[in-house]
Amino acid sequence: MLYTSTRDSNVRVSSAEAITRGISGDGGLFVPVEIPQLTLDQIVMLSRLDYKGRAKEILKLYLTDFTDEELSDCVNGAYGGGKFSSEKIAPLVPIEEGVDILELWKGPTCAFKDMALQLLPHLLTKASEKTGDHKTIVILVATSGDTGKAALEGFRDVPNTKITVFYPRDGVSPMQKLQMVTQEGGNVSVVAIEGNFDDAQSGVKEIFTDPEVNAELNSHGMMFSSANSINWGRLVPQIVYYISAYCDALNDGRIEAGEKINIVVPTGNFGNILAAYYALRMGLPVNKLICASNKNNVLTDFLKTGRYDRNRDFYVTSSPSMDILISSNLERLLYLATDMDDMAVRGWMHELSTTGSYDIGEDLLGRIQTIFSAGCCDEEGTKATINGLFNSQDYLCDTHTAVAVNTYFGYRSETGDDTHTVIASTASPFKFCAGVLDALEVEFEGDELEKIHQLSKVTGEECPPQLASLTSKEIRFKDCCTRENMKETVLRLCLKGE
Repeated sequence: MLYTSTRDSNVRVSSAEAITRGISGDGGLFVPVEIPQLTLDQIVMLSRLDYKGRAKEILKLYLTDFTDEELSDCVNGAYGGGKFSSEKIAPLVPIEEGVDILELWKGPTCAFKDMALQLLPHLLTKASEKTGDHKTIVILVATSGDTGKAALEGFRDVPNTKITVFYPRDGVSPMQKLQMVTQEGGNVSVVAIEGNFDDAQSGVKEIFTDPEVNAELNSHGMMFSSANSINWGRLVPQIVYYISAYCDALNDGRIEAGEKINIVVPTGNFGNILAAYYALRMGLPVNKLICASNKNNVLTDFLKTGRYDRNRDFYVTSSPSMDILISSNLERLLYLATDMDDMAVRGWMHELSTTGSYDIGEDLLGRIQTIFSAGCCDEEGTKATINGLFNSQDYLCDTHTAVAVNTYFGYRSETGDDTHTVIASTASPFKFCAGVLDALEVEFEGDELEKIHQLSKVTGEECPPQLASLTSKEIRFKDCCTRENMKETVLRLCLKGE
């Protein structure tokens, strides 16, 4: 299995090279040259395995330069050892007939990013050995909240790595910020940025492809890689949990083998729903992929009109991980949907960087709409959904999951489509206590610990201990920078102690 770039189809690299580099030198994203196929019999076979077994079988279809033993070590290291609070790793929870919630937040940081970022350090370490670089790998991360903590936790004290995370100073929840600024580990750094997630993400991409910065790092025996979903090693583990969810629904008797399902995903950067699209392209029986956005509904508008336009107001919402206007992984969808037309993708990405918008035309939009539907949910809808789901189904969800649930019910009401549906739940409600308490119409005050106690008392739900213990931890990181001096900050942090 070889990998190419979304902006140059002549590129050919191994999966190990794609993972260690993170992003192609032309600015494009690595994608497999072909998508491996799963038959229905193979899916039924996978349903007889546990999550780790399913992960090994699916990963080896994409990471063909890894041995079975290496993949087994990676998977066991990621999902074993009691790191996840559920034996199923990603349990499927029915909330009504024909609707399941896929809980992706049972890992150490209580967010779906753990599903990939517990695995990526293992993959990256082995990939680096294969490519023979023998350099210290510098991980740069832009985060809208959850990726940062999950990456920090995954790479904490991993030998021959350093990691720096940039987050929007006023664009994450108090709990998300607390998780990052108290992070332990000798190889970690956390920096706030004056701006939003898109500023952080664009700055990180520019640093990745800056020849002067790369030369400086190289002279010190270092090289960049990424833990964002621009890295294929971040995306491929996410394919696993959609296939696993289908297997669990099959085992529970909620669907028949071969029956199609809908998948609903709250997304800002398009990576999580893109993984579901890869599962579909592999042969998973899927009817519709439903993209759920919050008030920053740039993806909804794109999937309805074919025009991507980031020239719009930016909103800070109660679902901050989706407060994004530049959705990086959409580039991979466009490459696949155009049958790998790198020239077209390169043109659209140039338009996006220079004018802030592009239009894919009616024909391509029509093809995408055969698979994708989209909707959005404002703040009032988010609150009403959390309240209604808790009071009617006794199910407590976070703000991001509420956006997905609300969007799905709107889609079902509009279309009458009653296909069995799996809704991705991306974070513990205790990561967003203020938003959830507000939705439940509970008056709250005090610090995060007091909000945790209030939410637990009102709902009867127990806060994950790794969140409850944060308020007693030392704040280690207070740095803040502008988009313009991110490069200087990265070099200072990377070369500290050299």
